[in-house]
Amino acid sequence: MSSLVVLAFDNETDAERMRDDLLQLQKERLIGLEDAAVAVRDKEGKVKVKQISSMAGAGALGGAFWGLLIGLIFFVPVFGLVVGAAAGALAGKYADVGVDDKFIKEVGNTLQPGNSALFLLVKDVVPDKVEDTLKKYKNVKVIKTSLSNEQEEKLRHAFAS
Repeated sequence: MSSLVVLAFDNETDAERMRDDLLQLQKERLIGLEDAAVAVRDKEGKVKVKQISSMAGAGALGGAFWGLLIGLIFFVPVFGLVVGAAAGALAGKYADVGVDDKFIKEVGNTLQPGNSALFLLVKDVVPDKVEDTLKKYKNVKVIKTSLSNEQEEKLRHAFAS
């Protein structure tokens, strides 16, 4: 089961930096991320959301493959490729997996201008190794989690020290 963790930062860059560090830790198999997103509220108050992956691109690729295959069967491969890619892109765009986009926007709107937030869906973690890497981040606030009270307190303590 995945756990949701939302962290707030007092600047616009640390959320992205931590996301990149966590992606590196994922390559090392020290953490398992199902989804990650960054919301940045710039100095003018506009919220920008940066998702970790694009479902539209993946959908377009899958749709193009199936469209081409079906097109070959009916002797119209180019038409099948184009229609399949378009259908796959639309399906991918409207498939909402991971952290809910509406929730990300809502939390992003509560941030102070010049701040950012990191949204994580974590499925597994090697706590001591991940904690060592993330100690360099200061002034991180835990906004919301689906962790147990004990786990959430450990997370808060890790960022407080």
